[in-house]
Amino acid sequence: SAKWLVQKFGGTSVGKFAVKIAEDIVSNYIDQHKVAIVCSARSGSTKALGTTNLLLRASSEALQRRTFFHATVELLRQEHINAAQASIRDPEILLELQEEIDRDCEWLRSYLFAAKIIDEISPRSKDNIIGLGEQLACKFMTAVLRDQGIDAEYVSLDDVVPPFDDSDETTTLTQDFYDSLADALGERIKQCGPRVPVVTGFFGPVPGSLLHQVGRGYTDLASALLAVGLQASELQIWKEVDGIFTADPRKVSTARLIPVISPEEAAELTYYGSEVVHPFTMEQAIRRKIPIRIKNVENPSGGGTVIHPDTDADSEPASPKSSSLVERKRLPTAVTIKEHIVVLNVNSNRKSVSHGFLAGIFGTLDRFGVVVDLISTSEVHVSMAIEDGLAKKLLDRLIKELKKSGTVSIHREMAILSLVGKQMRNMVGIAGKMFSTLAQGNINIEMISQGASEINISCVIEGRDAMKALNLIHQRCLQVEPEGPRG
Repeated sequence: SAKWLVQKFGGTSVGKFAVKIAEDIVSNYIDQHKVAIVCSARSGSTKALGTTNLLLRASSEALQRRTFFHATVELLRQEHINAAQASIRDPEILLELQEEIDRDCEWLRSYLFAAKIIDEISPRSKDNIIGLGEQLACKFMTAVLRDQGIDAEYVSLDDVVPPFDDSDETTTLTQDFYDSLADALGERIKQCGPRVPVVTGFFGPVPGSLLHQVGRGYTDLASALLAVGLQASELQIWKEVDGIFTADPRKVSTARLIPVISPEEAAELTYYGSEVVHPFTMEQAIRRKIPIRIKNVENPSGGGTVIHPDTDADSEPASPKSSSLVERKRLPTAVTIKEHIVVLNVNSNRKSVSHGFLAGIFGTLDRFGVVVDLISTSEVHVSMAIEDGLAKKLLDRLIKELKKSGTVSIHREMAILSLVGKQMRNMVGIAGKMFSTLAQGNINIEMISQGASEINISCVIEGRDAMKALNLIHQRCLQVEPEGPRG
């Protein structure tokens, strides 16, 4: 009768805190819940030695004539062997895991050797290579749990994807595909009986390619689909932070933990610089009314932040007695900053403006695969904020193409400041307060944008003013005063 609970652990958590996860987290939940665990590929002792980075490096080396991948594969093997020896006490469990690691690394060598001979790694093959990272992490985590006396079972999802038509490589995955995959995941995990399933985030071949269709966030997506398939009471995503804050606590000393947040707010924060949960992943759980809780591996007893599907639960009219509470609740939820932004301004050079001006600009952006974070338009002028991640040659070609539509100016080293809050749509004067606060701080605004949903007001400012603006808005608009000197 116990409800399922899905716990997803990221690569850093698996890499640094595997024993703590077994001792302090999983063991505290298995008495009252049926627990399923999903793991990302483990991080290494340095970023360069992270599992996924090593697998990508080995793949690249396999296609280069004068380099060999054997040293990189040996590094990968040694990283996992070292982690196993440091975390597992039982000699039998340790030996069994070491043999598994050796077998998997031998498979990788053979796979890469075959790729070197044919001088090609297809998108599907790259999926299989990257997927090995999750398999190694889950075998490692399963062994650690067993070593701590928890009856765990390693579950690979290689063959769990329902049959599909593979003739069209450009197929876009539909919601029906994800729904059937969630059902298949649920059925597979229920076969584990009373054991704790440790599930790979990599869920096998999909139409096209998993990395192309989903990207590197597929482990989060797998955990959300598993929660749906098991009709879980909650999806927990364990990180190295206490949850979602009113601002980045590394940049704003007075930032507070947000106990409950709506999916819309969490999505806006993710788009504009806060690493929360990818909106598509969130949607899978939220549409089935499954709450998502962000928790800290280093602080398991903390409540974390709940992304709650019942978004209207906290917006019912309050009685006159609680008017102060209403005022409190009508504050914005959080402020976030996204740095390393480039602003492109395009001004039409035609006296009689063509209806194709905007179409031409957006068509150009689409051809170059440029994602626009923020946009402000008029009939003759477009300002666009994009991430400063384009290669110089590509950016030069983009600007050359945009010049066909008008004069182009570019502003580098900018930042997007976003004020987010579901209650803001009911707040008169919040935009004025935000902009007057920036003006009082002598912070110039390059462009302004407010979405139709009215839960986000964003503006572009100079990158050098980012920290100052973040702290000012947090203090004035969220009404969080800085602490006085401590005695």
